[in-house]
Amino acid sequence: MKKEIITINGGLGSGKSSTADKVARELNFKRFSSGEFFRQIGTGLGLSVNEINKKAETNQKIDETTDEKLRQLRNSEKMVIDSRTAFHWIPESFKVYLDLPPEIAKNRILNDLKENKLRQQSEKSFLAEEVFDKMKERFESEQKRYWDLYKINNRDMSQYDLVIDTNQNNLEEVVEIIVSKYKKWLGK
Repeated sequence: MKKEIITINGGLGSGKSSTADKVARELNFKRFSSGEFFRQIGTGLGLSVNEINKKAETNQKIDETTDEKLRQLRNSEKMVIDSRTAFHWIPESFKVYLDLPPEIAKNRILNDLKENKLRQQSEKSFLAEEVFDKMKERFESEQKRYWDLYKINNRDMSQYDLVIDTNQNNLEEVVEIIVSKYKKWLGK
């Protein structure tokens, strides 16, 4: 049974948050970001996002807290969720993957750092190369944990209903594609 839930995953800096925000507004849906939720856990513990990721490698409770929240959202309707694992926890959702080469992601994240206070607190860096290195480190940590905990390979594109290259499409085009394909998927 299909749910009125859109789950958006993607590489670092691919535009998950911006896309999820705009898709939620376009459809008048609620919005949840597991990345923001995870960052809040880290900030509450006085840890950067990379530090909380490293801690999560040896403390499963950290991921379990986020994953439990995602499992609870499975009972929601009219929801857009940006998360690396929500597609797994909510298989009845419309599953989207945003793809972007890491080199381009580095510049996007650096630009976002200038605007996003929570990200500034959690990244604890403004240097492009340092941010890029932390991105790669975080991505590798997440991939290892998701595989070790759940046998999830969230880079397997065959698991998604829609894969979009966010380098070839601007934000408005990405949102338009998602909304259009989602409505067709839902049968509207």
